[in-house]
Amino acid sequence: MDFSFTEEQTLLEESVGRFIQNDYDFEDRQKLVKSEQGFSADNWSTFAELGWLGVPFDEADGGFGGGAVESMLMMENFGKGLVVEPYLATVVLAGGAIKYGGSADQKTKHLPGIVDGSTQAALAYAEPQGRFNLADLVTTAKKDGDGYVIEGYKAVVLNGPAANLLVVTARTSGDQRDEDGVSLFLVPADAEGVSRRDYPTVDGLRASEVTLSGVKVDADALLGDEGQGLAIVERVVDEGIMAVGAEAVGCMEVLYKDTVEYCKTREQFGQPIGKFQVLQHRMVDMFMEHEQSKSLMYMAAMRLDEGYGPDAQKAVSAFKVQVGKSGRFVGQNAVQLHGGMGMTDELNIGHYFKRLTIIDTLFGNTDYHLKRFGRL
Repeated sequence: MDFSFTEEQTLLEESVGRFIQNDYDFEDRQKLVKSEQGFSADNWSTFAELGWLGVPFDEADGGFGGGAVESMLMMENFGKGLVVEPYLATVVLAGGAIKYGGSADQKTKHLPGIVDGSTQAALAYAEPQGRFNLADLVTTAKKDGDGYVIEGYKAVVLNGPAANLLVVTARTSGDQRDEDGVSLFLVPADAEGVSRRDYPTVDGLRASEVTLSGVKVDADALLGDEGQGLAIVERVVDEGIMAVGAEAVGCMEVLYKDTVEYCKTREQFGQPIGKFQVLQHRMVDMFMEHEQSKSLMYMAAMRLDEGYGPDAQKAVSAFKVQVGKSGRFVGQNAVQLHGGMGMTDELNIGHYFKRLTIIDTLFGNTDYHLKRFGRL
């Protein structure tokens, strides 16, 4: 298989890598996490100016026609910097739903705002009882004249506090877990009947619990065909898995490299601890876990770019399982080899491990995707 990147892909990777290295150090990131907004509006504007927010969208919609490989390259570098700006929530998830389900008018109305950075969006799909079943919905959307009335509750809506546009999944027909009858709706975040409870997540991001009480939307708020929204959500979530998996690979690279450097300087019994063979073996194992994850990352990205279907879904689930296992191993050993320092908030190690832990649970954990892989 050909793992070489095109000239455009190489330039994109170098552009993001330079930004992370030169303009996104850990101390600045920590200040952003503690700020009221939770991320930098200036950084978001820079993302837009550099064209990053338009990478996955078609040229006809104002984007650059990128695919899974381009998203992979960006997210891997975002993982190295522990980027807190809501690229995943706005561009990959909510933007992806509009990209795949939107009409020409809906794309014209909403995608330019995402590309130029003026629109913050969020995908409100998860519900407490649903676990990882995307079709398990108690939120309903009932016909009301030419429009709909939405009633329900959405949990852990990433970027909910900053979003001015919500993409909401709701059941328009069928029973609670039926695959048919799931629909998608575009809902302004300030619509009457929408209320939020905002909170910081353990990995430094922001999320909301969103309640929709008698929210009225027009017929043109329906994204795609009524009752046929599950396929769109599944595709968007798989692309989200690809994105956070690539982010995890970036996190793992920083963790094992920083651990190797630390073990070269930390002395015990009159010599650097990196000279002890048992620790050398541990660091080699960390390196191998990262490399295995990276290999599956390339395979999953290429399968998605070849066309979305069972092969791509299987590759994505395999990648998610590997990332979950490897992320836990690399994170735990990085903390352990750093000793007490690895547990402190002042050191970056624990923050990377927190992000890897959350990524393991996002969009289905290791056990869930192992079963899904088996079914596929």
